[in-house]
Amino acid sequence: MNDVKTYLGEHPFLMAPMAGVSDAAYRIQMRRHGAALAYSEMVSVAGLHYASEQTWELVLPAEEEPNIAVQLFGSKPEQFAEAVEAVEEHVGEKLSLIDINMACPARKVITKGEGSALMEAPLLARDIVRAAVSHAHVPVTVKIRSGFRTGEVVAPVFAEMLEEAGASAIAVHGRSAKQLYTGEADWSVIDDVARAVSVPVIGSGDVFSAEAAVQMLRETAASGVFIARGSYGNPWIFEDAERLLNDGREVPVRTARERLDALRDHLALTHELIPRAMARARTYATWYLKGLPHAAMWRGRVVRCSAFREFNALIDEIEAMLDADEVGHA
Repeated sequence: MNDVKTYLGEHPFLMAPMAGVSDAAYRIQMRRHGAALAYSEMVSVAGLHYASEQTWELVLPAEEEPNIAVQLFGSKPEQFAEAVEAVEEHVGEKLSLIDINMACPARKVITKGEGSALMEAPLLARDIVRAAVSHAHVPVTVKIRSGFRTGEVVAPVFAEMLEEAGASAIAVHGRSAKQLYTGEADWSVIDDVARAVSVPVIGSGDVFSAEAAVQMLRETAASGVFIARGSYGNPWIFEDAERLLNDGREVPVRTARERLDALRDHLALTHELIPRAMARARTYATWYLKGLPHAAMWRGRVVRCSAFREFNALIDEIEAMLDADEVGHA
């Protein structure tokens, strides 16, 4: 990907990087349902520096993935330069871009001066971007928040500095770091940043539906939209947003059987690609089960599953109950 702006003009709906969520199975599931691009989980440049095998597992795309965006975090410019070179070497032609995380509000991240803490250290943030750009052969983008402290909106000025340092695009979450994920995201900040810089801006925050994704594009000057929690149990959100934007097509309501089929697909991907991460399925399975008949009961059961066969056996039970309910109402 050489021209981020052109790409976003054609494919504006992206699967955001999500720590503990956006593994290879999750990325493929979202790509199969229309995500224009999918990001890795947040990857430590220090972990790559020390050649951690577990860290490299976060980076490398699966065979089915056509491409990947890799998000890096850290606080040392020299480690970013080294990480960029290593990621490009290992990922090769499948690498679309490298994103630098300056938005994560997690305490264990900001206490090390990483993630959103870099918004409090603009000169270091600038040096990190310069170091990454100087060693990259793909676009380098940055994700930020409205500011570090609530009430202090520094994103437009901060974004201008990042653009001058060489960033090819800026993603903006419309909350401060101190807000974490509470309250409502302020989309006006996204608009302000988009009008302050000439590089494309990707909006983020409270995009829980296809309608909201399209609304963000229409109400702000953003070129693209990050979809994160809105994809939980709803991989169709990407294709739905695309159709709504381009054709005005109404977003369909997925049936219980469609949701269960999608869950089976997701479980199969996890089992095939990262079998030791089947425990994650307990979480994402509850997302797919939301809204089903007797959902609370099934969610209570699914969190006790641990093996692939146990998850599928439970889905068989759910389907059998759906069949019985349909017969009873016939």
